Amino acid sequence: MTILRVSGVQKSFGALQVAQDITFDVPQGQALGIIGPNGAGKSTLFNLITGNIDPDQGRIEFLGRDVTKTPPMQRTLMGMGRSFQIPQPFDNISVFENVLVAACFGQNISESAAISQCADILDQTEMMHLANTPASKLSLLERKRLELARAMATHPKLLMLDEIAGGLTDAECLSLIETIKSIHASGVTIIWIEHVLHALTSVVERLLVLDFGKVIAMGEPQKIMESREVQEIYLGIDA
Repeated sequence: MTILRVSGVQKSFGALQVAQDITFDVPQGQALGIIGPNGAGKSTLFNLITGNIDPDQGRIEFLGRDVTKTPPMQRTLMGMGRSFQIPQPFDNISVFENVLVAACFGQNISESAAISQCADILDQTEMMHLANTPASKLSLLERKRLELARAMATHPKLLMLDEIAGGLTDAECLSLIETIKSIHASGVTIIWIEHVLHALTSVVERLLVLDFGKVIAMGEPQKIMESREVQEIYLGIDA
């Protein structure tokens, strides 16, 4: 089953074309990584998929339904969950309350119905020991984990991660990778934008490479990273 289909999507901001005829599918249960140099259009593609911006042309289907013009909140309720590159928790409430808010509004359920789910999610993301800690007191890794927990609290069928490993030490990154692997192993489909390539390639089954808003390559991670074009454009290597 195809969980997401992006067909001929184009987007321009004035004279700058940031998405050029982007087309790809994501099968249910797969983890897809997205890489590309800064300015390649990766975050724009995420915002097109989640509905934060509308495409000029093309079609986006989620779970077999056309969602090209569907508002972001409705897409969340359908099963799209995402993290943001810079975590933005509610700093003045606890970790548990942050996850509870995400569950209630992301699933349109009552607080009482969400409580047990939130406990499970905090266990899954290794945040239970910080449940009563104000979000303002968290380290960067803990804020990244909270961002992941809030995305999971929406009960996503498709989890979209935006540079969640950025800024972490190698040890912190390895710890977070294990959590993401566990989430993926539970059956959650993942699309992950990341510059930390060893983190990305340890999880994903396919890589999509963007450059100047175009898909220039897509396939198995090892083959993609060995591609001359990818090495020249993304890694800056004269191949």
